[in-house]
Amino acid sequence: QVQLVESGGGLVQPGESLSLSCAASGFLFSRYAMSWYRQAPGKERELVATIASAGGITNYADSVKGRFTIFRENGKNTVYLQMNSLKPEDTAVYYCNGRFRFLDYWGQGTQVTVSS
Repeated sequence: QVQLVESGGGLVQPGESLSLSCAASGFLFSRYAMSWYRQAPGKERELVATIASAGGITNYADSVKGRFTIFRENGKNTVYLQMNSLKPEDTAVYYCNGRFRFLDYWGQGTQVTVSS
């Protein structure tokens, strides 16, 4: 059974940091490109960051470049999103995604709220 389980969300103040984790199981994690998406209330889901299967190539949305870092540990079947200098506009539900060819898996999401 394929599972992607996100954790680490919560409520933080502007300028603070938060680290998200996504634990994968039920598929060959090391073959999959992994991504983080987010969806704010009333908005479409948007791509935040992607990391290639081997971990060497990453891409980020312009809105998070320089503040967020995606990385993975294939030996632990886990992908992370380190979020620094958080802003209120980063408030959203954050989803983990795994993709390999036509296969596409999603986690249930974790809420991140940035508010003073």
